[in-house]
Amino acid sequence: MRSDGGGGGAPLISLRGVSKAFKSGTVALQNVDLDIRDGEFFTLLGPSGCGKSTILRIIAGLTAGSGGKVQWRGQPSLGFVFQEPTLAPWSDVFDNVWLPMRLKGVSRAQADGDVRRALASVGLTGFERAYPRELSGGMKMRVSIARALVLKPAVLLMDEPFAALDEITRAKLNDDLLTLRTAIGATVVFVTHSVYESVYLSSRICVMAPRPGRVSAEIEIDPLATRDEDFRLGPYYAERVREVSAALHAAMDGAKCA
Repeated sequence: MRSDGGGGGAPLISLRGVSKAFKSGTVALQNVDLDIRDGEFFTLLGPSGCGKSTILRIIAGLTAGSGGKVQWRGQPSLGFVFQEPTLAPWSDVFDNVWLPMRLKGVSRAQADGDVRRALASVGLTGFERAYPRELSGGMKMRVSIARALVLKPAVLLMDEPFAALDEITRAKLNDDLLTLRTAIGATVVFVTHSVYESVYLSSRICVMAPRPGRVSAEIEIDPLATRDEDFRLGPYYAERVREVSAALHAAMDGAKCA
């Protein structure tokens, strides 16, 4: 079930020979080639230190690669959800979500409808006046997702957004994310170190090998399969988990031998 990185038409995002070396001498990425298709849920999977987050930041333009290039088809709008919610503690939920619109010169009154719709989409209607200190970890992450969605991005970049959450909250947010993604039609590039999460969410998984970070395998997951509890408990999910786990172990064993 390996991908050729193709699909209908040109990819939305292409990375060719992307490398990243830090001033310390650490080589985070080496000759990464990736194609991300319009409308897919694409996951970067691997252990800590394999360059997953660095790829995401290079795609977003938050850091520059040391070599290679990133090509876009058109100029799609971006939303970014970080591993930590990074909410302003002195601002209430409404103002935290309004922030990216405010930075674009949109007044609070003009943003009102969009902010409330974004909060409704993540199940936080009625929490507009709450402050981050009053929210649970899962609710803070919902605010962070709403903030990323308020500008209606065509591409949503997510850097291990659920890693710090308990399993019950994580599973619920996985389901909510898939519902949101269907509603807005965004392309999602998602970073995780969880095999189970990657198989549940993704239409395609890129398995990364560490030291230095590079692509080890790409595995397709049926995008038409309904993601629900039956999917989690079914044989197809179990088979894909075994396949992805084997690919991840092979990537890590190969890194030890390199």
